[in-house]
Amino acid sequence: MLKRLLSIILLTLVPALVIAQERVDLSVVNRIKTEAFTNSKAMDYIFYLTDVNGPRLAGSPGYQSAGDWCVKTLQEMGVGNPRQEKWGPFGRGWTFTYYAGHMIEPAYSPLIGAPVAWTPGTDGAVTAEAVMANIQTAADMDQFKGKLKGKIVLASPARDLPPPAEPWFSRYSADQLAAIVTYPIPGAGRGGRGGRGNAAAQPAATLEQQRQFQTALGAFWKSEQAAMIVQSSLNVESGMIQGGGARQRDSTDNLPTVVVSTEQYNRIVRLLTHNPPIPVKLQFEVKARYFDGDRDSFNVVGEIPGGSKKDEVVMVGGHLDSWHYGTGATDNAVGAATAMETMRILKALGVQMDRTVRIGLWGAEEQGLFGSAAYVKAHFADRATMKTTAEHDKFSAYFNIDNGTGKIRGIYTQGNDMVKPIFEEWLKPFHDLGADTVTVRNTGGTDHQSFDAVGLPGFQFIQDPMDYDTRTHHTNMDVYDRIQSADVLQIAAIEAAFVYNAATRAEKLPRKPLPGPAPRP
Repeated sequence: MLKRLLSIILLTLVPALVIAQERVDLSVVNRIKTEAFTNSKAMDYIFYLTDVNGPRLAGSPGYQSAGDWCVKTLQEMGVGNPRQEKWGPFGRGWTFTYYAGHMIEPAYSPLIGAPVAWTPGTDGAVTAEAVMANIQTAADMDQFKGKLKGKIVLASPARDLPPPAEPWFSRYSADQLAAIVTYPIPGAGRGGRGGRGNAAAQPAATLEQQRQFQTALGAFWKSEQAAMIVQSSLNVESGMIQGGGARQRDSTDNLPTVVVSTEQYNRIVRLLTHNPPIPVKLQFEVKARYFDGDRDSFNVVGEIPGGSKKDEVVMVGGHLDSWHYGTGATDNAVGAATAMETMRILKALGVQMDRTVRIGLWGAEEQGLFGSAAYVKAHFADRATMKTTAEHDKFSAYFNIDNGTGKIRGIYTQGNDMVKPIFEEWLKPFHDLGADTVTVRNTGGTDHQSFDAVGLPGFQFIQDPMDYDTRTHHTNMDVYDRIQSADVLQIAAIEAAFVYNAATRAEKLPRKPLPGPAPRP
């Protein structure tokens, strides 16, 4: 009986002993907190990335100037070999320098809007009648043949605007965080804002069909000699605009295309579809420019060399590029700035780390994780073949921020059960700052996926929602004023501590099994 009792006690203690072995140097964590909260440069970094060098659309002059500033600033803080590491090709660069939109008749109204990325300019002001042409299938094109010449085409229906079901601005409740912790059962639906990657992806064939249809639709507008295209803002309202860019960056046949706020777009649609219809005259002018020289892009990279295990690497980062509607503050100057602040904190403290710490600020995330995927392919593994490099074996972890301005509440482990108890220990010194949640759930939609896709430990933090999805994500309201400075300081402190712990622990972080090859269809 005594022998059995001892066995039960040992079995009970084993998990506790395993966790206890994950040592956290609280004296260094305390120094990191002090530096992060009393000497922070993070908000100044965000200022330079937004007010001075924003927006930062991939391939634009703003992206280049932001990259130049990042390299210069990393060099000034003492980070080793800061550089712009090229990848490509990406495609033509683009920027715009002027937008004006007006409803002229039946009553004057200025129109809140902007050109979509990679649209050509209008070669002066275009004044023309508006026409509805909601084409959803190839068969729909027939009814508009011969009717669009010289017209300004509204290409989508009006969108209903029900009363808001959620507040504009929110933080996670204890119940919501508890729901995120629960491992999702297949078919049970999504949970948690950061869990956007749990949604089933569309089949590649369906995506390809959509691309082909959009290409055919663009050719149809062109052949019918429409003057330009107007789109409704995607998913926001209250006078905001949210959009994207032309699907074919290298096309020379795009018609000038603008996106207009939902409420104003709906007004135009109501006038045009009233019985009887009420004619609408619109006027737009766009000045845009393409850059046809170097079609490559770049990531910004730099490192703090390690000591006894300097050939092993811990990475921290976020995407540097943005859309052009705002200045790219919450998406993703916060992620780029806090990664830079992490490097500054570690350099300022002069802490000794066994592994090399490397920053990666990625290009063209908004177009499909292009920059981080190119970096991973060049340094670690080709996802299509899963042939790994020597650097793959020496990699420990990558930590990413790209969910807005909200403070860190925890971290997703991307299905890696082995790191869960490790991260729980690392978060304990930050429980008083609201960060205490570790979930095995996956989250998607940003650059940690490029690492995870080739079997490398890549992680995204859980962040409070704030007004990211309701107001700032890809909109003209994604500006410096929407940043919560206290949250930014908390993000940098936790990120720096995680990077330090990963760079000094005895072993690299444990990995999931290596995935098989995934050739592109």
